[in-house]
Amino acid sequence: MSNRRLISHDTVSHDAFVHTHTERVSPPLVPEITLLLAREPRGIFVSADTYCDGGLGARPYWAFAWPGGQALARYLLDNPDLVRGKSVLDIGAGSAMGAIAAMKAGAKLALAADIDHLAESAARLNATLNDVRIETTHDDLLSSPITWPTTWDVILIGDLVYEPDLKQRVGTFLEAARAKGAKVIYADRTTARRPAVDLRLLAEYEAPLTPPLVEDFIERARVWELGRH
Repeated sequence: MSNRRLISHDTVSHDAFVHTHTERVSPPLVPEITLLLAREPRGIFVSADTYCDGGLGARPYWAFAWPGGQALARYLLDNPDLVRGKSVLDIGAGSAMGAIAAMKAGAKLALAADIDHLAESAARLNATLNDVRIETTHDDLLSSPITWPTTWDVILIGDLVYEPDLKQRVGTFLEAARAKGAKVIYADRTTARRPAVDLRLLAEYEAPLTPPLVEDFIERARVWELGRH
């Protein structure tokens, strides 16, 4: 289905949608960060589908703090030397929790990239909420890793492989990132698909999806580093 209805909205209306359907929440694993997350976890899917006319943005994944994303942010905050003074790219950023954590850990700059226009609005609003400055884009950087205009020191990917086709796309992206010499920190849930690339386990955490779609379900999340040739 076309995403023209979403594209016809302007930034002001995107921001208004985010504010209307979210509330301020600090995810359990990263209480240092406050995000605008879904006020009604199931209802926001209906609202976003109507707002976006069933097109891109109809699934408001940006309105949740996913376990892998929380784990990635936790790891950065606990290991600031990974990003201090460096340029950081957060791919499939959603709420921009990773980019925000990177800036709080001392990164020089962070770009939150997500093709969903609503996610881009949420990322900007969340950065302001946390008193950090990030850049945002809705360009599909996952599809064009070879043509990045900037050499990124660190690339963050959290909970991005949620559909079968993304397993291949993320795998190809990771190989391109490796070829460019970037450090890649990848995080996922134990129930998630994982691309067939060389990943070295750095840490494991327990974290609930926030807000929950299933009550009292704590999932194990892992943080990995992409191996280098």
